[in-house]
Amino acid sequence: MAQGPDEGPQYRSEIFPQDEAQAKIAKDYIAQLNAAKVFKRPIVTKAETMKASFFPAEAYHQDYATLHPYQPYIAINDAPKVANLKKVFAAEWREKPVLVGEKMGE
Repeated sequence: MAQGPDEGPQYRSEIFPQDEAQAKIAKDYIAQLNAAKVFKRPIVTKAETMKASFFPAEAYHQDYATLHPYQPYIAINDAPKVANLKKVFAAEWREKPVLVGEKMGE
């Protein structure tokens, strides 16, 4: 399992549907995309209803890209994606992001 240049189970992609109906929709759509060979490799994203509570990441993980824009991983992997989003969604773009840390009262 991988996400960009990172590998390992902690980097897997996963969908957390609220119920079995949502899980079925997600799984069926993934199967449809795989059957159509939309991507070079099969989609390995899992879609399973949550069996445990979700907890936010520790504070030092929050807003990392905004706080560390020149960190090599961010500059190489994330900044180009953000720049593309800014182009594609120009009308919705805001220069000052909503930061998780501000929402958490940090």
